[in-house]
Amino acid sequence: MQGGRFIEFMRKRLILLRELMSDDGTIYIRIDYHFGHHIKLIADEIFGSNNFHNEIIINRFKRQLRGLTCYNVATDSLFFYSKSTRFLFHEVIRPRLCSFCGQEVEPKWLPMSSPGLRHPPERRICGRLLLPPRGRHWTFTQDRIDLMEKEGRIRIDNEDPWTDLEGTRHAGVPEYLQTEESPADSNWTDIKGYVRSARYPTENPEELLARVLNASSASGDLVLDAFAGSGTTCAVAEKLGRRWVNIDCGKLSIYTIQKRLLNLRRDIGNKGHNITPKPFTLYNAGLYDFAKLRELSWDSWRFFALQLFGCRDETHKVGGIQFDGYRQGQSVMVFDHMAIKHRGACITEETIQEIHHAVGSKVGGKVFIIAPALAFDFQQDYIDLDKVRYYALRIPYSIIHELHRQEFTALKQPSDESSVNNTVDAVGFDFIRTPELKYKTGMEKQAGDLFGTCFIKIETFKSDAVVREPYKRKANLETLSMVMLDYDYDEANKVFDLDAVYYADSLEKGDWKVRFQREKLGTIIMVVFLDIYGNEARVLIDTKVFRKPRLNRKNGRKK
Repeated sequence: MQGGRFIEFMRKRLILLRELMSDDGTIYIRIDYHFGHHIKLIADEIFGSNNFHNEIIINRFKRQLRGLTCYNVATDSLFFYSKSTRFLFHEVIRPRLCSFCGQEVEPKWLPMSSPGLRHPPERRICGRLLLPPRGRHWTFTQDRIDLMEKEGRIRIDNEDPWTDLEGTRHAGVPEYLQTEESPADSNWTDIKGYVRSARYPTENPEELLARVLNASSASGDLVLDAFAGSGTTCAVAEKLGRRWVNIDCGKLSIYTIQKRLLNLRRDIGNKGHNITPKPFTLYNAGLYDFAKLRELSWDSWRFFALQLFGCRDETHKVGGIQFDGYRQGQSVMVFDHMAIKHRGACITEETIQEIHHAVGSKVGGKVFIIAPALAFDFQQDYIDLDKVRYYALRIPYSIIHELHRQEFTALKQPSDESSVNNTVDAVGFDFIRTPELKYKTGMEKQAGDLFGTCFIKIETFKSDAVVREPYKRKANLETLSMVMLDYDYDEANKVFDLDAVYYADSLEKGDWKVRFQREKLGTIIMVVFLDIYGNEARVLIDTKVFRKPRLNRKNGRKK
């Protein structure tokens, strides 16, 4: 996503997230060096600079690239904001770290005085009433000193003489022993950077989210992650007893999260005993089942169309023409999808002229016409007649830029690992349409392969692309995004448990073959073929089809 579009995208998301937050809620924004300074200004504007608390430094990748004209980037920023001055925060305690190298260190004995004067200056230390050195004060209150003495953490170092503020010479300096743990500061580089335990390109470590949730939430609180990725937030929230909502528009993310929740372990870092997650549901927003819509009655279709474009359902007549509702205070007409389908009718410029001839200026300055995308016989988003503008609201075409002041594009899925997170660039809606798929299965032996390799050869994969660009059927294999496999599909519970993902760019280089080892397979495998618009073709394959290739003993050829 280009810089300006990303910044505007984040502005709108942060405004929405602020509205969703509770009054005592907090938000943590992970951002890299490209846009961190821009996002900080936007977040100050939205949440208020007085509600900014920390820029936390976290690990990214540890790279050792040579020949650069700048330093290798090793860290990201985590901006910590609250919605108001009344917010939840628990002090985070961690093992004591060296201030320079960041490694865990043993507690040290340190002099118990600090710069500046305090009143009263004296403290009773180890049975003696002592004044501090000149220009300094004793580091702790009397109550704290008494407690530390009981813990054996106060002593007098008799080898180091000093002079108090009245000029009296003393033989030994009071010292205190550091604790083995200390409060976390804004340097979190003691936590590892991106990990790959869930095989997701930008997976946050569970230790990072555990620190965030422990600091800024309590048991039973609701946690929302608007860019869920690999699902670290919901996995950690589940372990810590928080409720959660995760949002992502990438199918790889969705299936990665589902698998992760089905294979949770008790401890942070996904260690320890297996645990059973509480029931959860997957909700698809912005995708509609085209086959079901074609079966809708007129009343149901009309209701769907009005709701889709945020219209008020209120029939009325203007100039003898029946309208179905209002949008932005202007009249809306919904065309019958079944009549268009069976009669081969379409909406032409002449159709608009006929409506205008009947209603004229009585209809106001705008009219919205809703119909299936292919029902319109013209490409314009609107037609102006006299002083009335007639908008064409195409289903499932994206809502036009004129209305929303934002380009709506197809929600495209990645075709290589490097573009997994690019789906944030896509907003809008489309219909679910199963791609056309043909494939064959088998076993093959390659150089150095003793046991043979299973393969699924993709021969045909075509999608219907009904998006903002003109309708067309894409060329074969052009719309394939990725292929995902569950090697041991649980047919009884109908749960897809992601085991492997193959991106289109690597499949193209390998002659469009998905290759995997036979010993990984159970009885049934499920294969999900995903197109770039998020549509799926799902197939179940009996693993009996993957038999070892037999060799003819005479000539070594496969039988």
